[in-house]
Formats: sequence, C-alpha cells, structure tokens
Amino acid sequence: MALKSIHYYFSKYYGFYIFSVFKLQRAAETKMTDGNNVEHLSVVTTTETANDVTQTTAATATAAMSSSSVVYFRCAVVVIGVVGTAANALILYALVASKEHKKHVLIFHQNVLDFISSLLLVITDSLKLCDIYIGGFGGYWFCMLIDSECVLWVVILSSKVNLIFVTIERYLKVVYHVWSKTKLRDWMMYSAMAFAWISGFVHMTATAFTTSVMIHGVCYTYVFWKSRASLIANRVFYFLYFYVIILVIFVFCYWRILVAIRRQASVMAGHSAAGSSTGQAQLSHIQTNVVKTMIFVSAFFAICDLPINVFYILTFTVDPRSIGAGFYYVSLFMTFVYICANPFIYATKFDPVKRVLLDLIPCKKTPVQPSESVEVAARRTTANRSGHSRN
Repeated sequence: MALKSIHYYFSKYYGFYIFSVFKLQRAAETKMTDGNNVEHLSVVTTTETANDVTQTTAATATAAMSSSSVVYFRCAVVVIGVVGTAANALILYALVASKEHKKHVLIFHQNVLDFISSLLLVITDSLKLCDIYIGGFGGYWFCMLIDSECVLWVVILSSKVNLIFVTIERYLKVVYHVWSKTKLRDWMMYSAMAFAWISGFVHMTATAFTTSVMIHGVCYTYVFWKSRASLIANRVFYFLYFYVIILVIFVFCYWRILVAIRRQASVMAGHSAAGSSTGQAQLSHIQTNVVKTMIFVSAFFAICDLPINVFYILTFTVDPRSIGAGFYYVSLFMTFVYICANPFIYATKFDPVKRVLLDLIPCKKTPVQPSESVEVAARRTTANRSGHSRN
C-alpha cells in the first residue's frame, strides 16, 4: 500500500524536469528491499500532502527510457560542452585581440555567459556520469546546486536575458543613433549585465530550493510543488519571460533595424552619386555586419529553444507517456547545442572576429603586408616626384 500511495502521488501531476524520474525509479527499486525506508518515505509523502504539498514528476513519461540511453545522452552533452568551451574561449580571445570587447560590451558578455554555460555543462554532466554519492550537509548542497543543475541553468537563463539587452542596444544604436551617442552610458550596460545575472539567479534558486529535497541520500529535484497551480504558473512564466517576450523583442527590434539600414543605404547611395566620402559607408557596413551576426544568433536561439518550451506546454493537457521521453531529451539537447554553436556564428559572420581567427591559421598567406608595402612605396614615389617638381 505504501508503494501504491507513493506511485499515486508521484504520478498525479506532471513534473518540471524529467531528470528526477530516474532518481525516483532507482530509489523505488532500492527501497523495496527495505520496508522501514519505504514506510518512512510514505509517511513523508502523507504528511506533506496533508499540508497541501503536491509531489509532481513526469515519471510515467520516462519509463521507456533505459539507463543506458541516459548515459549516452550525458556523454553526448559532455562532448558538445567540451567543443563549446573551446570554441567560446577562442571567440573571447578574438574579441579581446581585435579590441571589440570594448566596443561591444554586451556581445562580449554574451560570449562570456556562453563560455561559462559550456564549462558548467561539462562539469555537471561529468559528475552525474560518475554517480557520486555525497551525504550530509555537502550532499544537500550537491543536490541543490549540481544534481538539480541549478548553477548551470542560472547562467543559461542569464544568457537569454542578456540577449534581450544586446538586441535593444543594437536597436538604439541604429534606429536612434544620435540619441544613443549622447544618452547611452556605460553604467547602463553594466546594469543590464547585472540584471541578466539576477534574473537567472532568482528564478532558478527560487524554483530549485522550494521544489527539491534530499531523502535518505537520494536527490529529488523539481518534484515537490505546493499545488498543480504553482507548477503551471511556473511553466507559464518561464515560457512567457524566457521565450515569448524575447521573440517579440527580436521581431520588433530587428524589423525596425532592417528598415533603418535600408533607409540609410538609400540615402548614402544618393550621396555617393554626388561624390561624398566613404567614411559613413564604412561605418554603416560595420553596423550592418554586427546586426546580421546578432540576427543569426537570435534566430538560432528561437529555433533551438522552441522544442523544450513546446514540451513544457504540451504536458499541461497531454499525458507525458504519449509525448515520450525521447522528445524531451532531444529538445533539451537542442538547448545545449545553441550554447555551444554560437561561437561558430561569430566566427563566420562577425568580421573582426573572423580576421583574428584567420590570422591564427599558420599556413594562411595574408595579403595585408604586401598591399601595405605597395601603398607605402606609392606614397614615397609620389613624395619624391613632388620634391623634384618643386626643385
């Protein structure tokens, strides 16, 4: 009866993360041989239910997933994490070497967040693969911070919020160029960066520490919700704040940016016909290059983050067993791929970064030095000719 009671309460509502399923299954198999532990867990469940605390998990959705499949998934995540860490480190070096980290502070911060996310991805899933058991006070914090992936998702969510500020900054600098030059200050950038970190920290710690618990050495993450309404409210907030609002800002800002760039291009085309200088055209080209890079990053985010949000919304009305655990893991993998693939967008689309990375290739022949020599020689010839003519 105790096991039936546990299964009833754990299967009544849907959980927030499916990772907790395997811990529940493993714990249930272990506790079946120990009647006292099962009875104790049943008492905990009964007491918390009496206090209107509803235990929720998506255990029924992951019954079809074997433990070996989870191991393969974690190994794949570690691999893309290693690739993402190395690639993001290379992009950070290129930004610093090209001095672009001072010109584009928020873009540099975006890459810092992606680098930290990739590194935490490697650390978190490597520790999970090792299946480390830590008891007592240390085990509690390991459960809350590492096993629940709270630290990892703090940085991931901060990266999403920071992408909003990158978009708004690009919007102000292109659409309201004069205003941004006089009103946009460094403290605003740093405040935006701080707000991004605070948003991710507050949401994840509030969620992890109020819905996770450690019982007899087993970490139950995102399982204990006060009610189904609180679970739905959490998911709706996550979907709206970390996806829908971001998409709306992307569409509005980049649409206005593209309109402004087209208008500037047409104006400059008229000026160039009248014989104006190329300085303004070069500045416009740099702005366009940055905007194109961020449009690619934003579009990639919208595509990769869509499946996991669809999964969370579907579980409101659909039995998780009909969705399948495979869809969850694929959608989660897509979220991690976005973090690790961002550097390749910067390497191929952002000209300053591209130039620095190309210079790192040993066998690459750069035509910069010869052209500079030819230019210097031409200047000397002109100077000599002018000197002879004066004489």
